[in-house]
Amino acid sequence: MTAQHRIGSGFGARSTAREVLTGIDLSGRTALVTGGHSGLGLETTRALSAAGARVIVPARRPAAAREALRDIPRTETHELDLADLRGVRVFAETLVETGRTIDLLIANAGIMACPETRVGPGWEAQFAVNHLGHFALVNRLRPALATGSRVVSVSSGAHFASGIRWHDIHFRDGYDKWAAYGQSKTANVLFAVRLDALGAAAGVRAFALHPGSILTPLQRHIPRAEQIALGWVSPGGTPAEDFKTPEQGAATTVWAATSPLLDGHGGVYCEDCDVAELATGDTTGGRVAPWAVDPGEATRLWDLSAELTGVDAFS
Repeated sequence: MTAQHRIGSGFGARSTAREVLTGIDLSGRTALVTGGHSGLGLETTRALSAAGARVIVPARRPAAAREALRDIPRTETHELDLADLRGVRVFAETLVETGRTIDLLIANAGIMACPETRVGPGWEAQFAVNHLGHFALVNRLRPALATGSRVVSVSSGAHFASGIRWHDIHFRDGYDKWAAYGQSKTANVLFAVRLDALGAAAGVRAFALHPGSILTPLQRHIPRAEQIALGWVSPGGTPAEDFKTPEQGAATTVWAATSPLLDGHGGVYCEDCDVAELATGDTTGGRVAPWAVDPGEATRLWDLSAELTGVDAFS
């Protein structure tokens, strides 16, 4: 049996973040959105603030983040580089020491298809930033997560490109930027699966999602010629018809973070403002790969991540 079945949310691929939040009052609640000053993260921050939430935005370049958020009320910016685990610890410990609670934690920041880059002790950058940095952050913030809180991991349909490469997670034997990105996005889903299993009893639920295809600064490492070859844009720069606007792209994130339909549930992968079905055969659209929601794979990845980062606040 799998929990990966549509639940009929009433929303869809073209719903916007603000539409999803219609009638939801987040006054008095605090959200933390990594990368919440750019692309989908900015639209997520804007929508949550409009619904009344206080939004904490950790960013690698806090001055640029403050500038991007200056017209959005109830936002605050702090310095955080997810590639620097010591910095993650300092940020989290400082926040925990304030005694504040976090109701919604959205792991949104990430890098995509970058040139081969090594961080920390030689880790592949996409796995390190997209997964390990967020793993450490959420575990370090465990004391601040309120009962009834939700952790939302922004993954991608690109998880179909690769499961976890247990034989060579850090691509020491030949680098492939798309396989590395796909692995990191599979890791985002597996993280939510295991976090939900560990946190549910304490009232911490977790979700992963594919926001859809959207042109944002995430594509900064992909040349225009490659984007045209992939069918993402026309030679004139017009996005493909199935691409979403940033506000539409943020909709599934805020839906997973706030929808009453998901009360009492968790550990599932969502797409187009609904729970996705499990993929079978060659079908991928609107679905999730079996390896990305496999509990055994999720446990194995969690244990490895705890070993690599030196933190495990849920097991």
